[in-house]
Amino acid sequence: MPNNLLEQMLARYEIQTANDQKNALREVMQQITLSGLNRAGFFDVAAFYGGTCLRIFQGLPRASEDMDFSLLAVDKDFLLERYFDSIIDEFKIIGHDVNITQKGKKAATNIESALLKDDTVIYDLRFDALPKIKIKIEVDTTPPQEFSTEYRLLMLPYSFMVRCYSLPDSYAGKMHALLFRNWQSRVKGRDWYDFEWYIRNDVPLSFRHFCQRAYQFGQIAEGAMTKELFGQLLREKITQTSLESVKADVLPFVKDSSALDIWSTDYFLELARRIRFA
Repeated sequence: MPNNLLEQMLARYEIQTANDQKNALREVMQQITLSGLNRAGFFDVAAFYGGTCLRIFQGLPRASEDMDFSLLAVDKDFLLERYFDSIIDEFKIIGHDVNITQKGKKAATNIESALLKDDTVIYDLRFDALPKIKIKIEVDTTPPQEFSTEYRLLMLPYSFMVRCYSLPDSYAGKMHALLFRNWQSRVKGRDWYDFEWYIRNDVPLSFRHFCQRAYQFGQIAEGAMTKELFGQLLREKITQTSLESVKADVLPFVKDSSALDIWSTDYFLELARRIRFA
């Protein structure tokens, strides 16, 4: 039966609530998407990074929605459409039809456009049999440089290797998003959750890659970022952010809400003091 593989993958999750079910289904769909991309050779030219990458390959204890990829080198003519057939075929194996549509970017003031460049292409994957499950895919076609990659093993729906950002460079991307993501009245608590995860796991932050990101996105002049300025910006961000809003955003993605009880301005200032640079 086509659904046997899907059921096998879902059996690995502890599902107690409807939200658990939704998060588990989304994560299984993300893994199947990765397997389709791999069959088509996508990871010869691109790398996976961000919260979903941490969730799948590092056991980050929160659910994640979007899939973020970066080309290894600039290619403004890159088309993810070349890989669509492979993704669609991969879902057919488990008995699901998938629709992939390109998503237009909104004006720069709109929430979903925060931190997106003109040369970031965005796609939505929707599943006919699971209308509430959607995955957004973003591919940076002019990636900031000064990053390294490594291969990670995924064993379902079959065994294959996925090229991922190294943890220090992934950390740099996360701190860039935390500092400079502009969502008007909203905050993305998942950025803060991941920041805590990097500190807890003693991952050093790649300062070179962070500087490349800040420069390419236009937040600072080339060569102007220093570690002292980074620390100042981070402390200002922490003291100016509502930690209650941060908690509210991340709660739907974590199973143990008590882990957030310690979250406060003083707590994140202490985390900031524990950052190590690579």
